[in-house]
Amino acid sequence: MALVILDRDGVINFDSDDYIKSPDEWRPIPGSLEAIARLCRAKFRVVLATNQSGIGRGLFDVDMLNQIHQKMITQVQEKGGKIDAIFFCPHTSEDHCICRKPKPGLLLEASKRLRVPLKGIPFVGDSDTDVEAALAVGAQPVLVKTGDGRATRAARSIRDQEPKSAAHVSVYADLAAFVAALLDRRVDPQVG
Repeated sequence: MALVILDRDGVINFDSDDYIKSPDEWRPIPGSLEAIARLCRAKFRVVLATNQSGIGRGLFDVDMLNQIHQKMITQVQEKGGKIDAIFFCPHTSEDHCICRKPKPGLLLEASKRLRVPLKGIPFVGDSDTDVEAALAVGAQPVLVKTGDGRATRAARSIRDQEPKSAAHVSVYADLAAFVAALLDRRVDPQVG
């Protein structure tokens, strides 16, 4: 069974500068839940790798994060999909942990627990931290323009890029567009 790894905020649900602190604040991006269900119907396993520094900042606790995730899981299931696992980092950047993206700890943990090598596995995110984490483990970085993706795309095109990494970042409008391209076997994303 194939695997796709997703970031959460800005990919599956709308992000907030004030953090998603409760189930009431969690709202799916149109088409994202259906995209996850479509992946599942095509026999892909779907897992999440998400930074959740709101915990480290004291804005919510692990119990509240579990409630937010339960709402997401329920809504995905209502569309016919399934999230196989959620890997999260509760730390802030000041903690200098190994799991907070752009460091690869979350992805390495997913690889270990799922017993799946990550080389070429799509990791869909909306920020440079997602791209850098994917590249660090040999996964295929995919940038969506939802969440911080549009700003990240603009920033990536403005500053100098290492040609190798820039050439390997696929860009899509949103998660639904990526899933459509993946499942339709089209390889015509914007690159860079």
